[in-house]
Amino acid sequence: MKKKVIVLSLGGSLIIPDQIDIPFLKQFKQIILKNTTKYKFIIVCGGGSLARKYISALTNIKLQSLAGIAATRSNARFMNYFFNLDPKQGIPHTTKAVKEYIKKQKIVFCGALEYKPNQTSDSTSAQLAKEFKTEFINLTNIKGLYTDNPKTNKNSKFIPKITWKEFDKMANKTKFKPGQHFVLDQTASKIILKNKIPTYILGQNMQQLDNLLNQKKFIGSEIKG
Repeated sequence: MKKKVIVLSLGGSLIIPDQIDIPFLKQFKQIILKNTTKYKFIIVCGGGSLARKYISALTNIKLQSLAGIAATRSNARFMNYFFNLDPKQGIPHTTKAVKEYIKKQKIVFCGALEYKPNQTSDSTSAQLAKEFKTEFINLTNIKGLYTDNPKTNKNSKFIPKITWKEFDKMANKTKFKPGQHFVLDQTASKIILKNKIPTYILGQNMQQLDNLLNQKKFIGSEIKG
């Protein structure tokens, strides 16, 4: 039986918040490998602190975006090594290459693909979910979607469920900037809305990812309907 492909966005804040978070990555690896009996995974890596450091040193927005893309690809290459995947094989830089890789592998890591303005690795993930007609799971450093950033606003409320349309309104309240912190970028929210992609936002507790992949109750946010 052909395995279903899941597109997963691995936030750079989880890979390298400041230093590489090895305990978290070990848990992530364990859950992904466990679930390769049922699924294939395309894992799109964010840039995290590496991207923000590059971006802070530049002023031109296009160059900031290109530096951010370079950081996502560096993180993806590292994740390839962390999962002991073939070091001789590079990471895909195009959608076409992702499609070729996933035919032969259970797990494919990539960063942001071709440069497009006003996008982060979230848009890459949403676009790939559209291409593969599958769900999109976004892993970030908070347990799901909130009315505001819970790290800076203690009164922000957790949102377990939201419609595509309502989420798109939320995402577009702020103007795009390279290295932004909102859980999904504005272009990603448009792709999700237009293509009605079931989307899930989960935090660092890998049991919740395992629960979601196995159709069990999970703590996180669902964007659908």
